[in-house]
Amino acid sequence: MTAFPLDPAPRSYPTAVTLLRRARRGAAAAPEGTSLAETEAWLLGPAAGEDDLLALFESLVWRLAASGLPLDRASLSIGTLHPQIFGFAWNWERADGFCDEVKVDEASLRTDSYRRNPISQVIERGEAFRGRADDPVLAERHPLLKELAAQGFTEYLALPIRAGGAYHNTVTFATKRPAGFSDKDLAALERLLALFGLHVERHIALRIAGNVLDTYLGGLAGRRVLEGSIKRGTGEAVRAVIWVSDLRGFTGLTDRLSGREVTLVLNAYFDGLAGAVLSQGGEILKFIGDGLLAAFPFERGYPDDRGAAEAALTAAEEALQAIAAINDSPPEALRGIQGWAPLRSGIALHEGEVFFGNVGAPERLDFTVIGRAVNEASRVEALCKSLNREILITEPVARRLTRPPDSPLEDLGRHDLRGVAEAMGIFAPKAAD
Repeated sequence: MTAFPLDPAPRSYPTAVTLLRRARRGAAAAPEGTSLAETEAWLLGPAAGEDDLLALFESLVWRLAASGLPLDRASLSIGTLHPQIFGFAWNWERADGFCDEVKVDEASLRTDSYRRNPISQVIERGEAFRGRADDPVLAERHPLLKELAAQGFTEYLALPIRAGGAYHNTVTFATKRPAGFSDKDLAALERLLALFGLHVERHIALRIAGNVLDTYLGGLAGRRVLEGSIKRGTGEAVRAVIWVSDLRGFTGLTDRLSGREVTLVLNAYFDGLAGAVLSQGGEILKFIGDGLLAAFPFERGYPDDRGAAEAALTAAEEALQAIAAINDSPPEALRGIQGWAPLRSGIALHEGEVFFGNVGAPERLDFTVIGRAVNEASRVEALCKSLNREILITEPVARRLTRPPDSPLEDLGRHDLRGVAEAMGIFAPKAAD
């Protein structure tokens, strides 16, 4: 799923928490006048067919509320396997009727608000929490309770749910009923959560698989593999703007620096390039040594085919700006390394139809993109050094671009490409004076 920024209003989230999606079915997410027994039967049967955890959790809390439990606020928090994300959470409130899906960055674990939140003891030690929001001793220890009391909540629960695995997943409930939760309410919640935990574990496994595939294959390839495209030779033809880039002077860099230092430099370099590609809707396909292969598929949802070309060029320009920023103000990881700067890159943009699918040996497959357009883009990128340009654009892509009068594309003429039958027209953004 491609996540686009949303306005969290009327809610607010800290910096390390990003709103991904919002469900707003309200009470219609549950059958009217349902019972706890019917909710239990739903968890044992039809709920297994729900493949979206946001919809599943939204349905559950509205069913619990419709069954007579005094719920006014609820959340589900799960851990995941991802290099930058700690986990995901789903937040529901009866007052606004929304159920939000958010991602939680690792940075949140270092905040005081997390350390003093009751869910930290559930996540880290699996210890349940139950407390009155108006208890001054608890409110001093856990500022969240003071905030809830100010909003009219009376009691807060944080309960672990797990069906095996290494993560302490957490469900929280809060009520505005003056008497709070009864022991009968708590027993019903614990019984139903034991069943719900099985669904959560299933969704976690699918989400982790998706995260790993997205991280190592890219979103487009990962999605296809998860959907079952795993046999050698399977795939499809995709029309796209192809990006091929290379780090200038990489051989000399490897001669001067240690392997660890080269890795740090490459990580900083690829941060700049990858961030630019992803921000414009591109798909990162391969890191090949110091090279990067990416695609901007026409099917990605751009307004028209021109949109893919515009996005690719914008990403290339943003990437060069990011590299310049690294050279001007090196990240902390590079400050103790001598002889790495300045970084320079060559980027080629070409258009064509490529085959996106599985290649390799039966025991070791790779999901990659192959085709004449990829080969031609690689040949064009090799011209960056001889033409002394950082971005080169082939004629098919250039025809789709609309540039402002004060920054036209320069026609660099037609050039022979090694292994390509016909010379190709090459363009570049206007060079700075």
